[in-house]
Amino acid sequence: MAIRLLITDDYALVREGLVQFLSMSPDVRVVAEANNGDELLEKLPVTTPDLLLLDMAMPGKCGVDLVSHIKSRYPDLKILVLSMHDDVSIVWRAMKAGASGYISKNCSPQDLLDAIRKVAATGKYLSPQMAEQLAYASAVQDPDDIELILSEREREILRLIVEGKRVSEIAEQLFISDKTVSTHKSHLLRKLGLKNVAELVRYALQRELVL
Repeated sequence: MAIRLLITDDYALVREGLVQFLSMSPDVRVVAEANNGDELLEKLPVTTPDLLLLDMAMPGKCGVDLVSHIKSRYPDLKILVLSMHDDVSIVWRAMKAGASGYISKNCSPQDLLDAIRKVAATGKYLSPQMAEQLAYASAVQDPDDIELILSEREREILRLIVEGKRVSEIAEQLFISDKTVSTHKSHLLRKLGLKNVAELVRYALQRELVL
């Protein structure tokens, strides 16, 4: 019996490419598509897929929160995250939230098909490289630990952001460009799965990262 697949990605071109490729495989059938989390939640009750292929970064409800929400309502649904991000912290958070597997958009088409088949058959998939990184991280300390996730420069910029410094002030203090500060700030938000500076400051204070 073919694997019933629901694809969720906010880029129509990506969805179309996935559908065209996966439709060539006799053991996979794409039963529905969604372009965001809200549309996905509307389609899940009427499509009953075996596996959800899910992008992590979309407008509206997305990421770890969406994975957790789906698993709370559909505990038996297998979720394979297909993401452009392969940071160990993001993978760890997705798997803790209930994802069955995680694969980078940099993978080959055959690797994706293999991952879909593996999740459908066993309920789990990680690339050998990512599995090794997670195993190493777990051996060192909690992979959700800030010391593991962030670089020294990112922690330094995080501290200054929490102090209320503007991008230009941080750049001047650290002798780097405004653009570099903005890039580090974007990396902070992405690595920690946060949406804006307010969430970043609240997260840092709650976790006592800068005290």
